Amino acid sequence: MTIAQMNWRDIEAAAARDPRCILPIGSTEQHAQLSVCVDMILAERVATEAAAPLNIPVFPVMPYGLAPYFNDFPGTICLRVETLMAVVRDIIASLRRAGFSQILIVNGHGGNNPVGALAQELMSEYGDVSIKFHNWWNAPQTWAKIQATDSTGSHANWMENFPWTRLAHAPAPEGEKPMVDMALMKASPPAQTRELLGDGSFGGPWQRPDAEMQAIWDVGVAETRAALEGPWAELSHE
Repeated sequence: MTIAQMNWRDIEAAAARDPRCILPIGSTEQHAQLSVCVDMILAERVATEAAAPLNIPVFPVMPYGLAPYFNDFPGTICLRVETLMAVVRDIIASLRRAGFSQILIVNGHGGNNPVGALAQELMSEYGDVSIKFHNWWNAPQTWAKIQATDSTGSHANWMENFPWTRLAHAPAPEGEKPMVDMALMKASPPAQTRELLGDGSFGGPWQRPDAEMQAIWDVGVAETRAALEGPWAELSHE
């Protein structure tokens, strides 16, 4: 359940009943013909579906992350590393004050991986919270399913093309795009990155059949739910 459907007393009761909650984090950035909100859409949706049968609160998705390489694509919102760290730090502190001590961060954007290191730092600081950082698409079972479907899965290609990330007015091109030179892209400033990427996809097919995408999604939801179920550290609240 999302906390948009709860008031403060509901949240207090939820934390007293169960110490678990989910914080989804994403990014607002170019995704070729797909929505610029792909990463936040997927993080929030997989978190909500995973938590639903367990009746665990899902907090609002963090819509902005680290995407400096896409800064020349209009619509990309890029935080500084220290800004994202400060915001997540404050959010975790607020969740802790609310009574949640088992916090699953569900991440939808690879650029946000420094948050995983922050989670370790916060557990060292507090000592009374257990925090897990979960890259939903890159978790072992989900990634294996993606690779078994098509090993070209990458940014803004078929791997992120779900019915809920598409735009009706911008259908996917037919066929597939040659893979870009990733080593060159990583060594390029934003203007050159935009020139190299063209539409923004890293290459490969722009779209695969919906049945294949649903099969991947089902694995992703199940693996996220398994992360929510445990294991969690045994914590002292003295």
